[in-house]
Order: sequence, then C-alpha cells, then structure tokens
Amino acid sequence: MSADLSRLVDLIDAFSRQTIVVLGDLVADEFVFGEISRVSREAPVLILRHRETQRVPGGGANAANNLADLGARVLPVGVVGDDSAGHALVDYFRKKRVQTSGILRVPGWTTPRKTRYLAGFTHTARQQVLRVDHEPEARALPAKVRAALVKKARGFARRASATLVSDYGFGAATPAAVRALRGKLVLLDSRFALLDYKGTGITAATPNEPEIEALHHARIGTDIERLEALGSRTLRAMKLEALLVTRGKDGMTLFMRGRQPVHIPVYGTDQALDVTGAGDTVIATFTLALAAGGTFTEAAHLANYAGGIVVMKRGTATVSREELVRAIQADLSGTSTK
Repeated sequence: MSADLSRLVDLIDAFSRQTIVVLGDLVADEFVFGEISRVSREAPVLILRHRETQRVPGGGANAANNLADLGARVLPVGVVGDDSAGHALVDYFRKKRVQTSGILRVPGWTTPRKTRYLAGFTHTARQQVLRVDHEPEARALPAKVRAALVKKARGFARRASATLVSDYGFGAATPAAVRALRGKLVLLDSRFALLDYKGTGITAATPNEPEIEALHHARIGTDIERLEALGSRTLRAMKLEALLVTRGKDGMTLFMRGRQPVHIPVYGTDQALDVTGAGDTVIATFTLALAAGGTFTEAAHLANYAGGIVVMKRGTATVSREELVRAIQADLSGTSTK
C-alpha cells in the first residue's frame, strides 16, 4: 500500500505545531575517535592515537533529540546522575532550547553511557573496535523518584499531542508509569519488556524484528507468513491499535487492528552505513506524524523515510524536516536515487 506523497509533506509542515512528551531512559552516547598507531608490545591489541571524543544523546534522549530536529516542541522526562554524562545531556538540551525541567538529577545514580571506540588510518573510514557500557548498579529507581517522574509526565501530557515511551531497561519508563499517564496517544519502544505493557493504554509500539523473534522464541528470517503470524499475535496480545515492526534491509511491516499487514520496502539502499539509534528516529517520526493527524499507514511511511535517511549517517544521528521533505519531493519528481 503506497502513501500520498503530497499528504506526507503536509504532515511534515504540521510537525512544528506539535508538543511531544518523551518518558524514557536517557542515555549518553560517546564516540572516541583515534588513528591506529601500532600494535602494542604488551598484548596483541591496537594502540590508538586519540583524536577527538564526541558525546550525543542516546536512548530516550536520542528520541527526544530527533523530535526536536523534526521541529516539535519536546518535553523530556527522565533521570540523570550527578555526573559528567548527566550534566552533558542537560547542557546539550538547554543549548537546543529543549525544556529540561522534567529531567531529574538523582544523587548516586549513574547516567547510562555507551562509549564506542572507533579506529582507522588517516583518510580511511573508522571502524568500531570496542564498546564499553557504564550502567547504574541498581536498575530500580527510588520510589520517590518514580513518583516524581509520573507526576512530571502526567502534567506535561495534559498539554501534549502525544507521549513517546522509550524503555531501555534502566527504570525511568515502566508499565506502572505508563498506566498512570492516561495519555490519549501513547507510543512505545521497549527493548526488553514489550509484553509487560499489555493493558497500560499503549496506542502503538515499534519493535524491531529480532525483538519480535525473542518475544516469541521463534525465527522469522525470510518467512513472511511467520512474520505476519507473530506480528498479529503481538498486536492482539497487547491490545494495540497498531504495531510497526522494523526489519532492517527488508523495510517495515505495519499491523493494524482489523486490517491486513502492510509491507513497506526499505527507503534508499539496503546497505546501511550505521544503524546506531535508528529505532529512536523511527519512533520519533512515527509519533510525530500521528500527532500531526496522520493515519498509521502515513506515519509508517514517513518513519520509513526517516529510518532510511538516518542509517546513512555515522554514529547516533537525527533527521531534519528538510531532509524528509527533500526525500519525498525526489520521489514525487521521479529523481530519487533509491
């Protein structure tokens, strides 16, 4: 099922009029770049000459960052520690004029940080050689902090078009918190606990294919019938209105209540440059398109464009309204290079 491309452009024009709450696990993504100097005498490992370190929002913070770059007013709700990564995230959003009153600093909490080391020679592409994750020792936030998050999210949701829930397993986004939201349009991205949100009022969810496989202990591969069976089962089990399953080079499949699945081919090339954070871009665009009045099918097509654009960027990246419009207009004029 194809989408009316002119209609998609109209939806993008409405992005700037939307306010979106992001209740989620705020993560700092670090990228340490170095040039390969030599092999160590101490062990068979590379020695890198450090060139630069970049720190950008990851996890739920990346979803919020994508929403901001798509033109929405964003109200992030989450926690950070009283550490350098937490301060960097708050400072980043303040510089982008994103409201930070919903980001709580919790003493003793470690801001989740994913540090990726990338190495290469001069004038060559840098490849990831190591990732080190820094995580909170205790995944359960104190009860007072959880209550404060719910209070913030509920207050923001009253004046928002939609709520995006980004659950990376660090405790800020939970089924109990979502149940207390009572939001009119709630979208979910849950890395490990999708079915735990059954009956919480979620409108739609955006798992990837491996997450659906893990959920049902089954392998999909190229079996479209199995994909459709498992997707439909998940839709029913969670009582969702829609389920958007991202499938990497195979595009996306949209499941809707009472309708046949819609298979959407990947936008652009099927040879992704970097998939880091692409799921955050997808749910941000999907949420914003629905908030702007799009149907599930229209929102899925816009999310597919955004996903195809962002995987051709290195590192944790975002997509802008201008990039989305250019991609759609290229298809309208028949000049797309996909």
